[in-house]
Amino acid sequence: MKYSWIFVLLLGWGCTTDRKNIPVASGPPGLVYLVMTEAQWKGPLGGMIDSIFSAEMEGLPRKESIFRLRWIDPSRLSDAIRQNRNLIYAITFDHKGPGAGTIRKVFSPETLDSLRRNPELFVLTNRSVYSRGQDVMYLFGNSEADLIQKLVASGTRLSDYFALRERERLTSSLFKSGQMTGITNLLVKNMKCSVKIPFGYKLAQQEKDFLWVRQINRMDDKDVFVARKPYTSQKAFLKDSLIAFRDAVCRKYLFEDPERSDTYLLTETGISYKPVLTREVNFNGQYAVEMRGLWRTNSLTMGGPFVGLATVDEGTGMMYYVEGFTYGPHKSQREIMRELETIIYTFRTSKDLQVSK
Repeated sequence: MKYSWIFVLLLGWGCTTDRKNIPVASGPPGLVYLVMTEAQWKGPLGGMIDSIFSAEMEGLPRKESIFRLRWIDPSRLSDAIRQNRNLIYAITFDHKGPGAGTIRKVFSPETLDSLRRNPELFVLTNRSVYSRGQDVMYLFGNSEADLIQKLVASGTRLSDYFALRERERLTSSLFKSGQMTGITNLLVKNMKCSVKIPFGYKLAQQEKDFLWVRQINRMDDKDVFVARKPYTSQKAFLKDSLIAFRDAVCRKYLFEDPERSDTYLLTETGISYKPVLTREVNFNGQYAVEMRGLWRTNSLTMGGPFVGLATVDEGTGMMYYVEGFTYGPHKSQREIMRELETIIYTFRTSKDLQVSK
């Protein structure tokens, strides 16, 4: 059986608790606490959950997991851990012992009875249970084999849920102090689109069909650009077409050294184990393709990861490509890419701007 309905459960059945008097969720981005018994953590069920959340994040030059998963024995579950931003409880109803009993107490007797009578249901989510801004996921099954089968069928959708929530948190925190409205206004006026740019980024270059902003720090360089061209056909969304569009933009505008025309940026396509990846996404109700991979300079002296989003504005007949890329060879790049992904997903076409007025 395919559990294709799981994503609906994750987003539709997770209820929100409005509790203004509880503390704000703690913990750094990308950290997930998993509460389950030691026996199940060290067995195949724990290995299955670990493989989902500790899988390699796509599009990075070095191996970095999507999340940092930390196992917690139920007997060591403190208030501080309960208040972490991302929390998972995992239990199977055939598992006995005091630790299993502690996890079962999370559910009311009525809920447990309902779950036992509905074998297809194996995941629920809730927000702000022990702290504000927190997300809690509950994984359960009648047996380990049963739950493992359902986890395998769910694919990456469990980790996708937390990834989406991290992006929502980042959207709030990145723009808490405001944004570079002048740059956004330039995009609206000259390119009929918009992107929210946080404070700290500066305008690097502006052309008729191209705008580039960057933030240069001591240990990294964060860059976001928007490019456009007339839309011709659906073939423009094919991976090879998107790479060609990206490379044409980079070769024209982006250089390691602007004084040297041979130092332009290009898409890295020569590393078989680090391929460019694309996937179709529903972007604000519009068709779009997300692209991830590595970039390098033609001179082979610099490189790093990028994430891009391509979509069409039917009102203007233009195809847009908005990308975030970074250069930071001496540090982890997972959270930088989450930040850049958050920024590019604020992109809006003229249609969206008309609605927002």
